[in-house]
Order: sequence, then C-alpha cells, then structure tokens
Amino acid sequence: MPAMGHHGMTETNEAGLGLMNLASGTSVNPVSASMPMIMLHFGKWNTMFMATGFLVDTQQSGPRGGDKFYSANWMMASAQHKVGEKGSFQTDLMLSLDPATITDRRYPLLFQTGETAYGQPLADAQHPHNFVMSLGFHYSRQVATDTFIDAYFAPVGDPALGPVAFPHRSSAAELPQATLSHHWQDSTHIADEVVTLGITHRKVRLEASGFYGSEPGENRWIIESGPINSWSGRFWYFPTKNWAAQISAGRIAHPEASSTADQVRATASLHYSRGMQGGNWSSSLIWGRNHDTGTGRNLNSYLAESVVPIRGDNLITGRFELVDKDELFSAEPAIEEQLDRRYGSTFRIGGYTIGFTRNIRLFRYLETGFGANFSMYSLPAAIQPYYGERPVGGNIFLRLRLRPPS
Repeated sequence: MPAMGHHGMTETNEAGLGLMNLASGTSVNPVSASMPMIMLHFGKWNTMFMATGFLVDTQQSGPRGGDKFYSANWMMASAQHKVGEKGSFQTDLMLSLDPATITDRRYPLLFQTGETAYGQPLADAQHPHNFVMSLGFHYSRQVATDTFIDAYFAPVGDPALGPVAFPHRSSAAELPQATLSHHWQDSTHIADEVVTLGITHRKVRLEASGFYGSEPGENRWIIESGPINSWSGRFWYFPTKNWAAQISAGRIAHPEASSTADQVRATASLHYSRGMQGGNWSSSLIWGRNHDTGTGRNLNSYLAESVVPIRGDNLITGRFELVDKDELFSAEPAIEEQLDRRYGSTFRIGGYTIGFTRNIRLFRYLETGFGANFSMYSLPAAIQPYYGERPVGGNIFLRLRLRPPS
C-alpha cells in the first residue's frame, strides 16, 4: 500500500494485507490509491490511524440557498492480528464529531434530499454523519494461492452495496460537501447489523450482505439496531492496481423515516487512481438507480468526479452530477401537489463543481490544505420560481488530514 508509512509495522500475511486495503467496511479504492495513515505496533498487533477534518464556510444563492460555518470530519482506528499462518483478524472503529460541529442537524446543500431533521424531510440540506460511523470485525483467510474467503460483522458498518462512500473515496478527497447522488449510490455506508461474506480469487471478488435497512435516526450520538431485513450483493473486478470496478444491487427495507416503502437499488462504478508528484490522480464514474416499491418510480443518478495534483502542492477537483429528484418539496405538500399536477413528480438536477486546494506544510503529522470550490446547477423551468434561474454555491475550507512521518 503506497504512502502509508509502515513505520513500526510488525509481521503480517497476505490475508492481512488484503484487509488493510479496505477504505471503509467492505468497500475499496484502487490498490494504488494512497491512504495517508500512521501505523504502529503493540506486541503482535498492527494498528492504523487515519483522520480527516474540514472547516467550511458555505454560501449559496437563490430563495432556497443558505450559508453556514461548520466542520465535517471523521477519524478511524484499526487493529490487526495474524490468526495462524493463513488468517488475519481486524477490528475497525470510525468516529465523527459531525453531530456537534454541524448544528441544526444539517448544512446547506442546494438540491440535496434524504433523511429528516426535527421530524421534517430534509431538502436543500445535508444531514451530519453519526458519531459512530463504523464499528466492525473482519476475518480473512487464504485458502489457496490466489483465493481468500472473509467474513465481516458490524453493529454499524458498510454492506456490499455501492461504490466507496464519498467521505472515503479517493476521487472526492478534496470536496468537503456530500454528493447530490449520495442516497442513490452510497448512503448505506452507515448501516446497522451488517453481516457480509466474501470470496476473492485473483482479480475478482464476490460479496453478499444482510443488514438493517432503515437509515440512521436523528439522534446521531447513539448506535441503533434492528432486524436484518435488507440484502445486497456486489461483484468487484480489479484489472490492475490502478483500476477498480463494481456492480451491485440490493433491496433496502423502508430506508426513509417518512416512508414505509422499500427501495431496490442498483449501482455500477469505475474508479482509477495513479500516483503522481504531490498525491494521486483519482477519478470515478458512478451510476446509481433507486426503484421505490411504493410509488413505482425509477430514479437515476450519474456522477463523474476527479482530483488531479498539479506541481506538487496544488490540487484541482471536479464533480459533475445528474440526479432525478422527487423529494425537493416533501416538507411543503401544497407546492408538491401543485407541481405534481402540472409537471409531474420528478425533476432532473445537474450539479457542476470545480475546486482548488493548496497544500501548505505547517505541521509534521498533518496535511494542511486551504481550498475553495464553486458549484453551478441546471434545473427544469418548472421549479425555477422556487430556486431562481441560475442558483450557485461556494465553499471555502481548511482541510486537515493525518499523515505518516516522512
């Protein structure tokens, strides 16, 4: 694993190296994507520590735009131990202070939908992540020269559904805000009661998961639980160390608090990463579709995303999305009914973001970056009276990321 800082790393095996490639729960970036972390060992245990935090000021235009100063952040610790010559055990804990650093249970994000705050559906706002983003236990064993089997249980974790979630995706490393397609592609990265079995042979991997499908409640400080009522399967293909591709599908039992219907989700993604001076050039292409069993609607999302290092300490970022939205006015039934009667219930939204980050070396164990990004949107004429003809948004941020000693 490049750029990880193996200082103090004790002996491991092939199964353990595979577990260390996990980005979160069960999902993976391309092998060549660097994951800055500090590695230490205690006796025969290998430990790994990662952390990222953004301090963000958001400004958005239009009648439904907002502004806010907030922090999005997460930190992760893993501990790994060999089990015999062929097996390895790993436990992960990922925490976020979002519930404290994102006040009012949201931050402004034009055209974002999903979950609730104070009993009302969120629109034009992104919810914070839970304090416990992940708590998982892995076991992997090599059963043949190029074949591994593994098992994963997580009271809170990431089932085999969708691409790497945006907080951990290498192509999204310099974008503090969520994707508009989050609830079409990777929202299950914080699920409860996750059980996953997988098998890897050479360049392919097959996984199946059971989990509790309801999205986290509004109390972000607690660990919730429920019956395993949702299922998913995922197929990975890794043609080279620079590439990772997946297709997945699952049935999620009534994920939204405001709906008792199920969601049938399908996703496909292609990820590329290559080391360059100053970091990784990482890109992703992602498609996600939700079928709502209550309304019968099929809603699609398309995303292209990239980060490119330029001359060492400069990073250019881009994110472009098209998403079918049907919950923009869920908290305003009169408007929703009027629009539905005249124009239908679904509106395709385009989000186009370009950004820049400048790394500045201030601290030994922290990657410090100052950055900004700017977003423009396309929207149907039917909802322009509520958003304005050309709504825009911008973020200025300070990024801190744990890094290994040089």
